Formats: sequence, structure tokens, C-alpha cells
Amino acid sequence: MIITDTHTHLYSEAFDEDRDAMMQRALDAGVQRFFIPAIDSTYTQAMLDLESNYPKNVFLMMGLHPTHVKENYKEELALVEKWLTKRKFYAVGEIGIDLYWDKTFLKQQQEAFVYQIRLAKKHQLPIVIHCRESFDEIFEILEQEKGDDLFGIFHCFTGTLEQAHKALSYNMKLGIGGVATFKNGKIDQFLNQIDLKHIVLETDSPYLAPVPYRGKRNESAYVNQVLEKLFFIYDRPVEEIAEITTQNSVEVFGV
Repeated sequence: MIITDTHTHLYSEAFDEDRDAMMQRALDAGVQRFFIPAIDSTYTQAMLDLESNYPKNVFLMMGLHPTHVKENYKEELALVEKWLTKRKFYAVGEIGIDLYWDKTFLKQQQEAFVYQIRLAKKHQLPIVIHCRESFDEIFEILEQEKGDDLFGIFHCFTGTLEQAHKALSYNMKLGIGGVATFKNGKIDQFLNQIDLKHIVLETDSPYLAPVPYRGKRNESAYVNQVLEKLFFIYDRPVEEIAEITTQNSVEVFGV
């Protein structure tokens, strides 16, 4: 059984004290594929080092995270573009709009999102979307950019059933993680109405640890708690869910 974590920040400082042990726990738990989203240029070397240490398991993305769109965002976007021409990445991400923490740079976030979507199209790559309190703004841009060359993952999906169907209409898979295990997560109430062919697993570690680890540091081994929750939601064998969601990740990332 191969399990895929489609979104995990394994280079995070949260793992500096025990990264190798954490990785071994995940590998022992059957998690063999780790897709690594970018944040900004300050983390690029750490991402490359991670890939160098786990070349068969780690697959890197490149992008500028919306909460890191600041005064220097154009310089950061130039670095994203440069890296995409230098070597292989498996997605442009994570990109999008975040209005939870700060609305100061909304215009710049929108501009950066569009710019990176077009970079993904140019390089025939999927996008991985970060959306926090910004569904309307995200959908407005996806509507503008939609087409056969637009596809990817709606990371950490927390919307309604209607918003789920709208995301799927733009060739997006839904990234399902720890939120599905939360009592107030709500997506578990309708997820069984979404075909498994549209679902991928993720942790977003070190963030959003699933129950029973909620409030603690998340890690990729805990994707098994998400898998177990989907067993109850879909009433399908865990092995089958792992196989389908891993195959879905292959369709998106091409590896």
C-alpha cells in the first residue's frame, strides 16, 4: 500500500531537531511520496537539501505563498520564474490568496496568483492553491484563467459542497487533511458526495494535525489518521482509498 502526502512542509524549522526520525516514522507508516510546497526564496535551499537526502520520496514545488507576498513580491516572483527554467519541479505552489491574517496586500496577492498560474501553464505544470477566507477572490481568477491547461489541487479544502463542485469544475482535485477529522471541520458531512477520484490526501505538516493529535505538531505519518477518517466517510477499504488517492496524485503531478 503506497500512501501519498501531497502537501507537507518537511523542511520547516519545526522538524530541525528530529527530521530524519520523523521521515522514518512516515516511511514506516507506508507514506512513500511527499510533495513539498514552496513558501518563498528563504526556504529554497532547505527544500533542495531535503530532496537530496530523500531523492526517491521527495518531490518539490516552486512558488510564492500568498502570506509571503510583501513589498518585494516582484523580486520573489522573478526568482520563482528563474527556478522553473533551471530544473524540474512538479507543481507551482503553494499559491493563491489569504485574507485571514492580513488584507494589506490583496491586490499584490491577486497579481502574484495570476502571474504564477500563467507560469504553470507555460511550463505545463499543475498549481496548488492556498485559499483562506478568499473563495470568491480565488474563483474569480480561476474563472478568468480556466482552460484545459489549468489543473491542480485545492489544498486544504475547507469550503462547502457547492464550493467543492465549483473547484472541481476548474480541473482541481481537493486536498483533504486534518480538518476532515475536526468536530467543527464540516467537510466530513458532505465529502461522501464527492467521488474519490477527485480527492488527494495531505497533512500540511507541521500544521493542522488531525485528531487525536490536534494542537500538536503535525507530521506526514499522521496522514494515516486522515485515511482512517475517509474509511468511515466513504465506507471503502483503507487500501483502496490509499490506492485511488495516490493514483489521483499521479494524474496531477505526473510522477
